[in-house]
Amino acid sequence: MQLKTNNLKSTIKSTFATLVLCVLAVNLSSAQEIIEDVVDTSKKQLDSTQTTTGRKKVDGVSAVVGDFVVLDSDIDKEYIQLQARGVSIANITRCELFGKLLEDKLYAHHAIQDSITVNELEIRSNIEQQINAFLEQKGGSMQQLLEFYKKDTEQSLREEMFEINKNAKLAADMQRKIIEDVEVTPEEVREYYNSIPKDSLPEFGTELKVAQIVVIPEITEASKQAVIDRLKEFKADVIENGASFTTKAVFYSDDKAARSKGGMYTLNRKRPQMVKEFRDVAFSLQEGEISEPFETDFGYHIILLEKIRGQEYDVRHILLRPEITEASIQAAKEKITKVREQIVAGDLTFADAAREFSDEEETKYEGGQLINPYTQDSSMELTKMDPELYGQIQDLKDDEISLVLEDQDRINPVKFKILTVTDRIDEHQADFARDYLKIKNLALQEKQFEEIKKWQEEKIYDTYVKINDDYKGCDFNSNWLKTEKK
Repeated sequence: MQLKTNNLKSTIKSTFATLVLCVLAVNLSSAQEIIEDVVDTSKKQLDSTQTTTGRKKVDGVSAVVGDFVVLDSDIDKEYIQLQARGVSIANITRCELFGKLLEDKLYAHHAIQDSITVNELEIRSNIEQQINAFLEQKGGSMQQLLEFYKKDTEQSLREEMFEINKNAKLAADMQRKIIEDVEVTPEEVREYYNSIPKDSLPEFGTELKVAQIVVIPEITEASKQAVIDRLKEFKADVIENGASFTTKAVFYSDDKAARSKGGMYTLNRKRPQMVKEFRDVAFSLQEGEISEPFETDFGYHIILLEKIRGQEYDVRHILLRPEITEASIQAAKEKITKVREQIVAGDLTFADAAREFSDEEETKYEGGQLINPYTQDSSMELTKMDPELYGQIQDLKDDEISLVLEDQDRINPVKFKILTVTDRIDEHQADFARDYLKIKNLALQEKQFEEIKKWQEEKIYDTYVKINDDYKGCDFNSNWLKTEKK
């Protein structure tokens, strides 16, 4: 039996979780040219130098999709990308990777047709992170990285990675656009649930409901004023003495992600990036102007607006976080320790203590109850729980209070918390009332899948596609060869 490039039902979950791979179902189109002489490739697992006919190949065009071409070497690169991510390629055929590339090119082509743009600075930042991660894994050898990707120079590697990342981002954004307005009604959720045979209802793993109380050390006014004064000194040095804003960002900014880029970000008026306070200040500046120090949840900033390009603003910023004194840290720890003692003694319920004492705005008014970011309810499946959180609650019995834990996050370098398990639901078959939000999410995925499928049928019908005869023997799940009109 010939292998399929994708499987409709098995890809629903991954399609809408990652917005990377989708199944294509297509119609016959006069816009496509197909080269004759069918070759059966489905039973062969080919190496990177062999065509489906068994001949040694010279790199050439395997397909054209709209304005994009798929080269034989692109399939080889897909194997390399999978290996770099630690994926076994033993059972992945060239036909499967070829089908994925056709899909990617279709999305990217229509993203450009629909005027979807990508942030090149963001892409280059991602490339930097990818390279650094690889170098860290491989012992820091750029030469080894070049050999792995079969490149002669670092520049050629970066250029290729840019194109790969850019097209992947275009494809993902196109898929998001297709499904962004898809919604399900309660009746559709019920119909979806009732359509599943009782013996085929999904199984949900053990779930926990977790609550926490967080106390954050206070920052003194003196610490705040100290960073404000220093930022004013930076600004004055740049304006009055011609000092380099970029250099100061590299040496002094507490924004580690942007520090290596001299504090650079590109903001777009149509796409919210950064927190509102940051955007408001950036969009109020003139080219070459440096802002006064201002506060966000992350600390205090100054911004230099370098360039305005239509809706895009190239800015550099310096972030300084006020120092947290040892006295403030100790006071926060003592406060949460006393709160814990009151709960354990029965003088306060955990929920009431959270509402009165917790510094975490997102949870305090719900009695400290954590929300699952994927399902938006309070139940968290044990096997999918954040590993750090799981480690903190794995030994807790129901209603037992954890010891005081020291923690940190993107905003707070030090915070203290206590946790409790408020409910535990054992592994069970899906129940409409109890698992409504999860079932709603599955129903939404199903509807999104159908919307994607419909879009694919229409767009492949209207898109110029040419498949090389070396790949016509692939048994595509998508009708790329357009052998019949649906």
